[in-house]
Amino acid sequence: MTKIDIISGFLGAGKTTFIKKMLEDVFQGEKIVLIENEFGEIGIDGGFLKDSGIEISELNSGCICCSLVGDFGKNLREVMERFHPDRILIEPSGVGKLSDVMKSVQEVERENEVKLNGRITVVNTAKATKQMKAFGEFFNNQIEYATVVVLSRTQNVKPEQTELVVKAIREKNPDAAVITTPWDDIDGKQIYKVIEQQKSLEEELMEEHKNHREVHEHGEHCHHHEEHNHHHEEHDHCHEHHEEHDHCHDHHEEHDHCHDHHEEHDHCHDHAHHDHGPDCTCGCHDHDHDHHHHHADEIFTSWGKETPHVFTREVIEHAMKAFCDTEDYGTILRAKGMVPAEDGTWIYFDMVDGEYELRTGEADYTGRLCVIGTDIQEEKLETLFGI
Repeated sequence: MTKIDIISGFLGAGKTTFIKKMLEDVFQGEKIVLIENEFGEIGIDGGFLKDSGIEISELNSGCICCSLVGDFGKNLREVMERFHPDRILIEPSGVGKLSDVMKSVQEVERENEVKLNGRITVVNTAKATKQMKAFGEFFNNQIEYATVVVLSRTQNVKPEQTELVVKAIREKNPDAAVITTPWDDIDGKQIYKVIEQQKSLEEELMEEHKNHREVHEHGEHCHHHEEHNHHHEEHDHCHEHHEEHDHCHDHHEEHDHCHDHHEEHDHCHDHAHHDHGPDCTCGCHDHDHDHHHHHADEIFTSWGKETPHVFTREVIEHAMKAFCDTEDYGTILRAKGMVPAEDGTWIYFDMVDGEYELRTGEADYTGRLCVIGTDIQEEKLETLFGI
């Protein structure tokens, strides 16, 4: 039986770093396959993870929540047939919905020897409050359907900020375990123990809910508390508030209906710099938005290039600063890539939400750049990078 763990998280939350930690601390000795979905045409993170010794299958045909059902199922089956892995790690696009990924895995789970295990969402503590407001529909979905939420960068914020973020997470998902200890201070085995415990708890709750449902379907009737004492033997396992019991903590399984309203009544949230004026075509006018289910490619756009062009560090840094400080090239949420440098090294860059990092990395098969945001000016980007 192949276990599948989904490691979700909004753009720049730290998913790749978290995966590396789990590979080093927990999954050594297991045959691991990472299935990664990039939003956009050019896959980048595969290059960052190449030195981990795992096979990477990138699904770059579109956003995972838009094209997952067909392409993903086929890809997952091919992965299992070719590699026979002990475990599959799925890293969805940062702007994908965890509920969509989860349902697609469940479709494959019915026909194959695979088991959906953990649903982990990585959250950047320093940016969570802002991102929750700006990208609510996508950000909150990843929280609501997680069994475990792992906070990143808690060492960089005040304790009050961490408490505020945890409170916001609890309001959206009171059942998820929230890990707040800085990653350098905790072993990956401790984190994974929590993931496994949450899965066991979820299975117990699902089984309990199933048993109660079977009781009701076979004509057993639950009575109120005052009648229950007189009919205890006849109505074993019945409870006073059986209707309340249907709120089941196991709201993630698709045959339970506790979260159906997420599919039918997804609300349109304020997206960063997204104007819902009279000419807006997103379908969110007035009350009509209650029934509109956004896909990532309706809100976000991406620009990607594979190029042998040789760059200077100054050019890359200038671009990163422009993305952080201006909106001359659109509202840039994420930029990342690896490109050859004039001095013979390779420049790896990573920018998210006003912060960027440049470092030296190993050579890749060609240079790659990817920019994600809204209202992206593609011609200006080509000029900016000089390609």
